[in-house]
Amino acid sequence: MRELDQLLRAFSGLAWGLPLLIILIGGGLYLIIRSRFLPFRYLGHAVQVLRGKYDDPNDPGQITHFQALTTALSATVGMGNISGVAVAIAVGGPGAVFWMWVSAVIGMSTKYFTSTLAILYRGKDSEGKIQGGPMYFITEGLGKQWKPLAVFFSFCGLIGALPVFNVNQLTQAINDIMLKPNGVEISLFSNLVIGSVLVVLTAVVIFGGIKRIGSVASRLVPSMVILYFVLVAVILISNVDVLGYYFKLIITDAFTAAYFPEDKPFLGGVLGALILHGIKRGAFSNEAGIGTAPMAHGAAKTDEPVREGLVAMLGPAIDTLIVCTLTALAILVTGVWQTSDANGVSLTATAFEDAMPIFGKYGLLLCISVFSISSLFSYSYYGTKCMSYLFGAHNKKVYHYFYIASILIGATTTLDMMINLIDGVFALMAIPTMTVTIILAPKVIAASKDYFIKLKKEQDHE
Repeated sequence: MRELDQLLRAFSGLAWGLPLLIILIGGGLYLIIRSRFLPFRYLGHAVQVLRGKYDDPNDPGQITHFQALTTALSATVGMGNISGVAVAIAVGGPGAVFWMWVSAVIGMSTKYFTSTLAILYRGKDSEGKIQGGPMYFITEGLGKQWKPLAVFFSFCGLIGALPVFNVNQLTQAINDIMLKPNGVEISLFSNLVIGSVLVVLTAVVIFGGIKRIGSVASRLVPSMVILYFVLVAVILISNVDVLGYYFKLIITDAFTAAYFPEDKPFLGGVLGALILHGIKRGAFSNEAGIGTAPMAHGAAKTDEPVREGLVAMLGPAIDTLIVCTLTALAILVTGVWQTSDANGVSLTATAFEDAMPIFGKYGLLLCISVFSISSLFSYSYYGTKCMSYLFGAHNKKVYHYFYIASILIGATTTLDMMINLIDGVFALMAIPTMTVTIILAPKVIAASKDYFIKLKKEQDHE
């Protein structure tokens, strides 16, 4: 068992290592250059689409543009934005945040291409319902001979979408922030209570399908992002005298790697290691190129693929450029990154408690809880779509029971082997997603040019 544990830990480390970053970042840079920054020129139009200006209830699909984005965001805005940023700063210093920003900008381009393809090449499941996502744009865009790649993606998604890691982290956060400080003994029973509550909340939502998931996510995610913004604003205002200094430090330290351990060389030195670390954390945060978000965006009510690509592009801007930056500044301006031995979510909680002693950590816990619980809804949908593709849509409910059981496992145990397996398999989803996205990139660029020419004509006519 020990050998298996070491093997799975090595597998997870390799899966999230340099090869994956080359696929995600190298592929994303290629897409940016290939498109000549085309989608970035239409950010204003993307916001108009998101606000519903072009919504048509008669378009094919199941949820609105806004619901599709919030469903995708409910998966990406979570522990990665709160504990992941803390880990990045604890290991790499303020400069790691700059490289998270770089990852987000590249990720915006990747999300544009993958989500445009999700609408451009929709398929039908075994029940004849229109579906979108990498497994469908692989076979619809490249032909049936590419189906093994679609099967590989779906198999990885089936395992990678299981919520063991997310639930495990949320349970730890509840224990560390709320239960332990108030003298509650942490035991199997207390963890089972947390797991049972999560099971009930999740079951109520996921058995309602994507429409209910989209409806709940569209209410929860925006309200929690706003609450998180307000909480961090209080911290930043109370430390406004050092805000400018730390914002500048994020940029200057990105090229000095003063805080990064010298025993982790990469590309000739610690600077390379810092770049790798920051970009890795950014990629982990926004999941651009993994292939999860296109499954949510593929369910959007639209007959214009480019519109959904533009909406999807806003995802990394919100979860990495905004939420991650808020977390980073809260940790930096309070100084806890230098004075505390805490790491991960505990470091973020220390920053909130330092600035707002009475209610800070509880406000953070509320945000963490809602972000994490909402991600349970969207990941169940991703796993269900993979199940439907592999074994037929009539079997998708079977996945719900496996999913709910894994919530209890995540809350009551620390199965490192299972977490490493899920983490590693999740990363492998990027291989088919990015490979096919790069191959089909000319199709997206052609569709983009046609759409923007038509848009310009409409605007000139108005």
